[in-house]
Amino acid sequence: MTVTVDAPHPVPFDAICPLMGVEEEYLVVDPETREVSPWGTHIVERAAIAMGDRVCTEITKFQVEAKTAPCAGVAELEGQLRRMRAEVAAAAGAEGLALVASGTPVLGAAVPPPITDDPRYGVGIANYRALHDEQSICAGHVHVHLPDRERAVLVGNHLRPWLPVLIALMANSPYWAGRDTGYASWRTLTWGKWPVAGPPPYFGSLREFDETIAALTEAGALVDPGTIFWDVRPSSRLPTLEVRVTDVPATAGESALLAAVVRALVVVSLERVERGDPGPPLAAERLRVAYWRAARDGLDGHGVDPVTGRLRPASELPGVLLDHLRLALEATGDLELVTRRLERLAAVGTGAARQRAAHSRRGSLTDVVDHLIDGLLPT
Repeated sequence: MTVTVDAPHPVPFDAICPLMGVEEEYLVVDPETREVSPWGTHIVERAAIAMGDRVCTEITKFQVEAKTAPCAGVAELEGQLRRMRAEVAAAAGAEGLALVASGTPVLGAAVPPPITDDPRYGVGIANYRALHDEQSICAGHVHVHLPDRERAVLVGNHLRPWLPVLIALMANSPYWAGRDTGYASWRTLTWGKWPVAGPPPYFGSLREFDETIAALTEAGALVDPGTIFWDVRPSSRLPTLEVRVTDVPATAGESALLAAVVRALVVVSLERVERGDPGPPLAAERLRVAYWRAARDGLDGHGVDPVTGRLRPASELPGVLLDHLRLALEATGDLELVTRRLERLAAVGTGAARQRAAHSRRGSLTDVVDHLIDGLLPT
């Protein structure tokens, strides 16, 4: 397949407005010590009384995962996110615990983490070994309805250059177990150690994707389809394309913003795929460096422009993203909301910047955890 269009042009984006949903991972903390606490299973059991299968355990006992139902609009999605966070926070409180939305643990003995009792995780430990030592990390996953796997793979090609911008926007993991890492998203660096994680490769077709997965499975790099941990992947369970590149967003509003942006990226990308454009074959080495800059600087410092490939002030990248998505956001009715929330994010700073601001007031990491506990709930 070759690119046949020289430049983008107005298209009927309003014909493409897929459903979207969000999965969020949270860390369990002791509200007295503010350290991570291994009671995620107890919180899930209590929360499941009201939430059913919308809440579940994760690989470590320090974590809880919750998810929304598929939603057509951002307002509906944000409402679900706020209720979801309130429900899991209430379950934690009933257990004498608290939850935080942070990509990494701020305080506590997080290495190695206690692993949740599950036969699948046992197979993973035998296969991946000490890679699990730093698995107390939490991401935000956005699912966009896209049941055609061929198109999903090609859409992923178009998303690749924009993934570092998403990392920068939602950077929310500057601390790791008692120290400032110097990064805005330390989770991104930690997660990248896995054999099938980080930015997805460029694929020319679904056949190439499936052949690659078969080779990785034969090599022992995958336990099952659920261990395809690339930051964009066709879901192994749902008729969706899953974008799982960012830290868990600090607030429900930012999580809704992320979902709106990801859906618009998928809409723009799908339209280009339909025109015969397989996506820009961005070299893996250049994408890796763009990830590193985004993870280090967030929206401060500099980042790689996904259009030109040149370094520019990271604060300008939300505007580049907005220009790329404008037609799609107009069609989905999200342009005003996304514009306003990107402006607010620029004004208040990323989750990582706000964590550091909480620390700077008294030089206390317990203040950071308190800030995160308060930030999980709607205001």
